[in-house]
Order: sequence, then C-alpha cells, then structure tokens
Amino acid sequence: MTYSFLQHYWCFIVSLLGAILVFLLFVQGANSLVFSLGGNDEGRRLVVNSTGRKWEFTFTTLVTFGGAFFASFPLFYSTSFGGAYWLWMLILFTFVLQAVSYEFQNKIGRSTSGRFAWAKNILSPKTFQCFLVLNGILGPLLLGGAVATFYEGSNFIVEKGNMIDATAMTPIISYWGNASHGLDALLNPWVLVFGFAVVFLARVLGCLYVMNNVDDEEIRTRGRHSLLVNAVPFVILFVAYLVHLLLKEGYAYNAEGIVFMEPLKYLNNFIDMWYLTIILLIGVVLVLFGIGKTVMRKDYTGGIWPAGIGTVLTVLALLLCSAWNMTAYYPSNAQLQSSLTLENSCSSEFTLRTMFYVSLLVPFVLAYIVYCWRAIDKKKLTKEEINSDHAY
Repeated sequence: MTYSFLQHYWCFIVSLLGAILVFLLFVQGANSLVFSLGGNDEGRRLVVNSTGRKWEFTFTTLVTFGGAFFASFPLFYSTSFGGAYWLWMLILFTFVLQAVSYEFQNKIGRSTSGRFAWAKNILSPKTFQCFLVLNGILGPLLLGGAVATFYEGSNFIVEKGNMIDATAMTPIISYWGNASHGLDALLNPWVLVFGFAVVFLARVLGCLYVMNNVDDEEIRTRGRHSLLVNAVPFVILFVAYLVHLLLKEGYAYNAEGIVFMEPLKYLNNFIDMWYLTIILLIGVVLVLFGIGKTVMRKDYTGGIWPAGIGTVLTVLALLLCSAWNMTAYYPSNAQLQSSLTLENSCSSEFTLRTMFYVSLLVPFVLAYIVYCWRAIDKKKLTKEEINSDHAY
C-alpha cells in the first residue's frame, strides 16, 4: 500500500461517512414536518416517536465523521472545526437541542414527587416540538452549507511555518481570515442553494421514512402530499447547483502542490473519473424512483430504501469529485496556496496505515447497525405503542 493509496482510501471512508450522514438526516427532515405530518397531538407524537428511534444513529455518525476527519486529515479538522467554529457550534447546538427535546417533551406535568421530580418544567410539549422543527431546518441547512464550501471555498489562511518559527507569538497553523468564523459562507448564494437542497432532500427522506415506519393511514396520506411539495424544490435546487458546479472554475493543483484555478474542473473530474459519473447517475435515478413510485402508488411505502441508497451514492460521488484527481478539497478564498489537498493535510503514513487495519472492522460495525435497525423496526409504530412508558 502506497502513501497515495492510503490518502485516497481514507478520503473514500470519510466521504462514505458523510454520505451516510446525509441519508440519516431524514430524522431532521421528518422533525421539520412534525406539525404538517402529525396533524394533531396524537399524530405529532407518532412522528416524534418514529424519528426518536433513529436520532442516535444520526448524531453518532456525525461524531464519527468528525473523528475520522481528525484522524486522517488533521489539518482540515483544525482549520475548519477550529476556524469556522461559529458554524460548527450552531450545528452542534441544534443537535443538542434535539436530544433535549426528545427527552423532556413528554415529561411535562408529572408529579413533583418520585423519580422524575427534577424533570418538571414550564415548557409545553409543543415548545419542544418547535425545537425539533428548528433542528430539522437549521441542521441540514448548516451541514449542507459546510459541504458546499468544498466547492465554493472558505476564508482561511494556513501558515505551517508558525510551528517551527521561534519568533511566532503562538504556534497556530491556520486561522480564519475574518471575524465571522464560518458564518460568512452563508453570504454566498450558491452555498445557500446547496444548503436548502439538502434541507428539502432531508424533508423528502423524512416523509418516505415516516410513511414506511408508521402504521397510520392519515399520516401516510399527508406524507404523500408533503413528499410531492418538497420533492419539487429539491429537484430544482439540486439541478441548479449541479449545473453551476459543472460549469464553474475549480481548484486544481499540480505535482509540486501549487494550487491554481482550472476551468470546468469538476466537469473534467467526472469525465476523467467516469466511474463516479456512473455512481452519480445511478444515485439520482434511485432517488427519483423512490419519490416517483411513492407518489404514483398509494399502497407503496418502501420508497425510503431506493431513495436512501440513491442519496448515499449521489453524495459519495460528489464528495469524491471534490478531492480526487488532483483537486483541492477545501479551497481557500483568502489565500489560494493555503487550500487543503489530500497530500498537504493528511496524517503520517504510519497513522494512515495503522488506521487502515482498524477500518477492516467497519463491516462488523455496519452489520451491527443493520441488526439493531431491523430489531427496532420489526414492528410498525402504532398509536397504541406511543401510550407505553417507553414512548417519547
């Protein structure tokens, strides 16, 4: 195994985790529709308990995604998570708010005596459900905006010489070029286009998941209508950004590591790496198939699976296109040569090689997740189940 192979291998692993994370955003998407899908108090509890079975998967994948990035590409971790900290703090805040909302929304009004005396508070269940809606919109929007910076660039500067410069006041390798610390990305209209595309994709996946997971005809009827309403803006925004991406200049680098702007870089990447183009097309077709079949057939509720697999394939192809084929995956708009590539931001060969052997355990972890998922979803969620002591 060469050093270059290990760099590309870990780029693939991180990209796969990111793609799975986007699929798991169906939890946020369904939460953002809790009032329209639920319709009434009982219906809203059904939706919340449906997503409540899976929200830990999303949060765990987000943490694993960050951890894998830290271990394999530490300079990206320190630059993005350390420099654009307002953006990442907002993302983490919405996820913490989600966890609190699940736990406490149904503990309102309990007796002040007994085991849950400390949990009594003045907020209503609807307030916590509004917090879930907030997480359902802001979470995918901000995560989508963070991913869009892989193509649109960010305002950071890298100065590795500070680590060996005895005159430097502080040994800081990278820092943000302005005081916004990541929020400036949201001023780029194309970042917002991609961010809202992820929001509507999450809502589409949320509709498909709830329709598959909840045994309630009224919710499925509302879900089918909501699916169409959210699928249209998703397709429009996604196609608009994809056309923009293929026609824009990209951030390339040569054998000496010099970063330069290349016309039609990402289109060239898809041409050179034709296998990514095939993966992208298969993914898009699967997403559209899952949406279309669910809308056309009232008795079909399995759309989450083709759409989910298609989402993973599509996002995987897009993320790999941003890094492979001599492409700077985290470009700097403040100083072009500060842009991060697989070569200048990765861990040592020893670290990547050691982690490679550890990563061979990943299939066993995935098998465990599939087992847990099947065990949780063995029975469709019903109105009778949400009246149990274990319901949110």
